[in-house]
Formats: sequence, structure tokens, C-alpha cells
Amino acid sequence: MSFVEYSDAIQDGDVIIVYLSHDSMMPVRVQRGAQTQTRYGAIRHSADLIGKAYGSRVTCSKGGWVHVLHPTPELWTVTLPHRTQILYTPDIATITMMLELKPGSVVCESGTGSGSLSHAILRTIAPTGHLHTVEFHQQRASRAEQEFREHRVEQLVTVRCQDVCRDGFGVTGAADAVFLDIPSPWEAVGHAHTAIKRQGGRACSFSPCIEQVQRTCEALAARGFQDISTLEVLLRVHDVRTVSMATPDFGPDPSADDVGEAPPTPAVNQSVTVKTTTPPREIPGHTGYLTFATKPRC
Repeated sequence: MSFVEYSDAIQDGDVIIVYLSHDSMMPVRVQRGAQTQTRYGAIRHSADLIGKAYGSRVTCSKGGWVHVLHPTPELWTVTLPHRTQILYTPDIATITMMLELKPGSVVCESGTGSGSLSHAILRTIAPTGHLHTVEFHQQRASRAEQEFREHRVEQLVTVRCQDVCRDGFGVTGAADAVFLDIPSPWEAVGHAHTAIKRQGGRACSFSPCIEQVQRTCEALAARGFQDISTLEVLLRVHDVRTVSMATPDFGPDPSADDVGEAPPTPAVNQSVTVKTTTPPREIPGHTGYLTFATKPRC
């Protein structure tokens, strides 16, 4: 099992996602001889998991059943243990696209936090890229490093515990892209400029407050970044419904010649069934502003 390579069968030591319902999932580290308790009963790792194909339906001790899924960055995002606030798939997808990440890309990230974005970056840049992620909190950095080993992506990532605003990323002229998710990103813009390749690259900063965005944009412009833009990702979930609509009666055709014809037959009420969508009246869920910029070729 690896977060960047698909496996067919569950093995001892794998991290799997136990799917109980569409709004209830949990990560489980498979260990021979261990058990995991769910609301449907116990899952015995040796008998019920090891050797089974990913996607299988597993019967628990109380007779209920669950599905066991191969881990992906999207599933990890909704099941990971929170050490900090995290980024979710709508923002992650936009960041990955706007930073133009691809297999082989070298990326610098700060801070690592709970590793939600980190896993998505690693899948995108595998198998030949590399992620340099910086976290100033020692316990969070150590836990992230341990998770990368458990998820078998440690060869793709370097974790540093340091203050990026003071010490930078530990990388000079090597990065294709830089991502900042820190309280004062404008203080790290100079280090981002240093980390990006001389051939140029992209930078992104995530900030929840517009005042942070303003200061970051000023710092980016002062360091020579171009194409500076800020956007906000809001998710709109449309309600899809099936409705019946009456067919309107427009009366007899006025172009028809009614001389000598029988009176028109009274109209019969008819209806047609269609699908329609209703947009939400409110769009809650502001997460933050994404500011993107380009470092031109030196």
C-alpha cells in the first residue's frame, strides 16, 4: 500500500480506510492479530483484512458490514487526525492546478500542519518529484514525518522543523512551486523567491483574512513577482429534483381551415416529467483567499 501507488490486496502494515457510510469513515492501520471496533461490531485484522482485495465488503462480528478502501489523498483529508485546521478538496484541487504541478515537480510547502495538502502534492509529483515541507512545531513535524513513513511516501518528501520566516525552506533555486499557509506569509516571500528556480515558477499563499492578502500582495510585487491574483473557492451544492409540469393548452391552431370541419376536441390535461436543479439560497463556508503569483525567469 502506498498513497501514490495502487495495490490490489491488503497487507500487514497497510493504512486502509474503513467506509461505514457516506458521512462516516475512519483510517485503520492493519496489524496482524489486532481488532478494530465499529458500530457494526469488531473487525479482525488477520481474518477479515489481510489478503482481502481493496474495495471488499467485510462482515463485522455483529453481522453488519463495511467496505475497506484503498487510501487516497481525498479520503485521507476527510479522515485524518486533525492537528491543525486543514485544507479541503475544493481548495486543494485549485492549488494543484494553479501551481501547475505535475510528475517530477519540486515543491516547497509551509506549514505542514496535518498533512492534508501534502498528500495531494505527493500524489501529483510522484514518482520523480520531491516535496520540501517546513513545520515550526516540533511535535507536528515529527508526527507528519511518521505518517509519511507509514504511508510509504517518505522517499518523496523532506520534513524540516524550523521557522520559515526566519530560516527559509532549506532549498535554493530548486523549486518549481512554493505554497505558504502561515500567519504572516509576507515575511516568507523573500525565502520563496530564493527557493524557486532561476527559470521561474509559481507561488501560492493561503490566508483567511483580506488584510493578510493585501500585505502578501505588496511583498510579492516588491520581490518582482508578476501575474498576482487572488481568488476564493466557494462550493455550491445544487438540489436536484424531479418535477411534473403541466403541458400548456394554446387552443386550436389558428392557421387551420375550419370550414366544414368538426368542432375541436376539448383539450386533455397532460404533463411532462423533467429534472430541475435549485441553487442554494446561501453559500456558507469561507475558508480563505488563495493568492497566486509567478516568478519570472531571472
